[in-house]
Amino acid sequence: MKFRILLAAVLTAFSFAVAAQQKPIKVGFSMALTGGLAAGGKGALIAMEIWRDDVNKRGGLLGRPVELVYYDDATQGANVPGIYAKLLDVDKVDLVVSGYGTNLIVPAMPIIMRKKLVFPALFGLAANEEFKYDRYFQIMPAGPDPKLDWSRGFFDLAMAQNPKPKAIAIVSADDEFALNAAAGARANAKKLGLNIVYDKTFPPATTDYSPIVRAIQATNPEIIYVACYPPNSVGIVKSASEIGLKAKLFGGGMVGLQFAAIQQNLGPLLNNIVNYDFWVPEPTLTFPGVNEFLAKYRVAAVGKGVDPYGHYLPPFAYAYLQVLGQSVEATKGLDHGKLAAHMQKATFDTVVGKVKFGKNGEWATTRTLQVQFRDVQKDNLEQFSGPGKRVVLYPKEWKSGNLVYPYKQ
Repeated sequence: MKFRILLAAVLTAFSFAVAAQQKPIKVGFSMALTGGLAAGGKGALIAMEIWRDDVNKRGGLLGRPVELVYYDDATQGANVPGIYAKLLDVDKVDLVVSGYGTNLIVPAMPIIMRKKLVFPALFGLAANEEFKYDRYFQIMPAGPDPKLDWSRGFFDLAMAQNPKPKAIAIVSADDEFALNAAAGARANAKKLGLNIVYDKTFPPATTDYSPIVRAIQATNPEIIYVACYPPNSVGIVKSASEIGLKAKLFGGGMVGLQFAAIQQNLGPLLNNIVNYDFWVPEPTLTFPGVNEFLAKYRVAAVGKGVDPYGHYLPPFAYAYLQVLGQSVEATKGLDHGKLAAHMQKATFDTVVGKVKFGKNGEWATTRTLQVQFRDVQKDNLEQFSGPGKRVVLYPKEWKSGNLVYPYKQ
């Protein structure tokens, strides 16, 4: 037994030494390391570095070490094209992946398409809808019709109630992600015959949300669907509590409520909000490898100013590189045409479960969760580390509890 362990250790060390002598495979990307999405972007980068280290410890890809080459896009879409031009023309990267978020993915698409590169993407909502690029692969589990699938579960939950609600308010920030989410909510509402009593946008730089929430309340909606990025989400939740917002279902598409620091900040104000998510520590979502990955993430995250638990974005940042790495190994090369053909037909085993892409590069089946905050206590970060605080309501195969309805603080 001791000989086998020693032999395995020697072989592993030998594989790593051989890989280290080879020219590295460079994976390039932009990432939001400052600006509004920095908290998520920095957490995603930690996950990507864990993947790199895991792969290199196993001998790399194709016997070559993996190197990550990246630049801060500062959460500014205008910075993205220049970054990818530099990655391709100066750094000579072999592969590329996207940065975090719709607003940072879309600006990269023209140069990626011009170069005919495979483009694994990290959390872009309907980012490929207009481009229809056949080498785009989205790790976010929105589903084959992302705009509609994003909010479908929210509406399915509402319409399963008795009596069924009749009136809805839709409010979103005026940016690409939020507008896409609101468009899907609007289409779902119309399909279900709901009366849209409020449907407006607000500037992303808004700081006072009281007038918005009061205007929504004045229309007496039973359902309120909100789509926005983290700073807006925090402001709207706080204003809803201050004003005493009354509705039967409130939430939907608020980015930020998935992050532990924001959860701790808002505390009991989150109770009974129903919002999208992609992975939470409920027993129905314990996929092979995810807890091992999160254990590494928690260690790496200490002192980095990022989400200490990494439930939302990091597993998917690790997973989209798993998809890329598995495709490189399966095709035994870096030919982007062969990589794309493999990604279009393969099913991938990842830390977020099995991933299968549809024709448009989105997940073939939606797994956009709807979760409800329950029994959240004040100033308690640890409570979000385990199950019970974000109960999965939808889809039914991942369900861990039932909807508390109507919404109330």
